[in-house]
Amino acid sequence: MVTISLCMIVKNEERILARCLDSLRGLADEIVIVDTGSTDETKRIAAKYTDQIYDFAWTGSFSDARNFAFSKAKMDYIYSADADEVLDEENRAAFLRMKEVLLPEIEIVQMYYVNQLANGTIYNFDKELRPKLFKRNRSFRWQGAIHEQIGITPVIYDSEICIQHLPEENHKDRDLAAFARLVEAGEPLDKRLHNIYAKELFISGEAKDFLSARTFFQQSCRDEKRGEDELMEAACVAARAARLAGDTADFFKYAMKAVAAEGCAEICCELGAFYMEREDYDEAIVWLYNAAYETESILDIRSGGELPLRGLAKCYQALGNEEQAAAYTKLAAESLNEE
Repeated sequence: MVTISLCMIVKNEERILARCLDSLRGLADEIVIVDTGSTDETKRIAAKYTDQIYDFAWTGSFSDARNFAFSKAKMDYIYSADADEVLDEENRAAFLRMKEVLLPEIEIVQMYYVNQLANGTIYNFDKELRPKLFKRNRSFRWQGAIHEQIGITPVIYDSEICIQHLPEENHKDRDLAAFARLVEAGEPLDKRLHNIYAKELFISGEAKDFLSARTFFQQSCRDEKRGEDELMEAACVAARAARLAGDTADFFKYAMKAVAAEGCAEICCELGAFYMEREDYDEAIVWLYNAAYETESILDIRSGGELPLRGLAKCYQALGNEEQAAAYTKLAAESLNEE
């Protein structure tokens, strides 16, 4: 049977840390807790489960903290958990069975994160595979009879284990502030972070967040190194920010960039919102219908369902068509269950 180090980074998690650690009892051979500055009872609670508790001065980087935690691990595999995760009894048993039979060539085990659509997380799927268990020391092997090379692609196993993600609050203010600091410092955002920043804005950002991000995404629209997906994301954010700022010329500049690139549900929703604000409900209906039925969402799944459907209901209500308004209200409610 393989051995497992549970590694966690925590800060002010006194309300939920015990819930998480209780659900993982008996699965880990050691527990490493890295505290990044708690001012509550987090460390006292952690001490009931392990004596491997380390302080880490926050650097502004979650990767720095996780790497520090991983550096303290001594077992065969490292299980990375957050305090707002819970394993129920069925999945505890599945985890233990996996631990007993895990083949040594497996380097990463993915598990399902469920309950993703709650609390405005940046994910558009309620159930999504994530890498959670990592082999501590990778063994490199030469591959190929000729033109041999070192195999560096990890061997990944997709398990059926489901982890309940039960956050007590939305972390969007913390995350968006971190993105703003990176941008202000001139740090480049790679494709993944560019996508996450745009997603978090559309899923849970407020007007102030879009206005703060406006210049960065305008610059992204002019960045020749960005791919087509990134340019579409940037145009969506820049258009929303311009609409919120009341800059009509800039709004259409970026909205049309997205439309010319085949469009997406997000930009159709933006055009629908623009015309609703001007009480041009007939034109708003055209774009909201396109958002709901003719395009795909790229950032916020609700942009292709609930949001335009609710917008259509408001438009028809404003036009005095109560029957259509009621129909779209019902469809909007049903779309929530589908998402």
